[in-house]
Amino acid sequence: QVQLVESGGGLVQAGGSLRLSCAASGRNFRAMGWFRQAPGKEREFVAGINWSVTYYADSVKGRFTISSDNAKNTVYLQMNSLKPEDTAVYYCAADTSPGVKIPKTATEYEYWGQGTQVTVSS
Repeated sequence: QVQLVESGGGLVQAGGSLRLSCAASGRNFRAMGWFRQAPGKEREFVAGINWSVTYYADSVKGRFTISSDNAKNTVYLQMNSLKPEDTAVYYCAADTSPGVKIPKTATEYEYWGQGTQVTVSS
């Protein structure tokens, strides 16, 4: 049974930091990604990782860092210099299809976590 379990969300002041974790089990995943969805908005790509290759949305580049610990089957999202506009539910996603690219749209990912709330106060 495939499971993606996120943790690490919470309330933080603008300029602060949070680290999200996504523990994966049940399959070997090729690429992992983080998405977020704010109220009334579509789910948007935040960051992705495929082995050591990473890719970021322009809105988080330079502030967020995605990394993985293959031994623990866990992917992390370190979020620094948080802004109120980063407030959203953050979702972990995983893809098993072969290839080297990092999927950047939600429809390309097969498995999803339940989401974790991140709230940044001004």
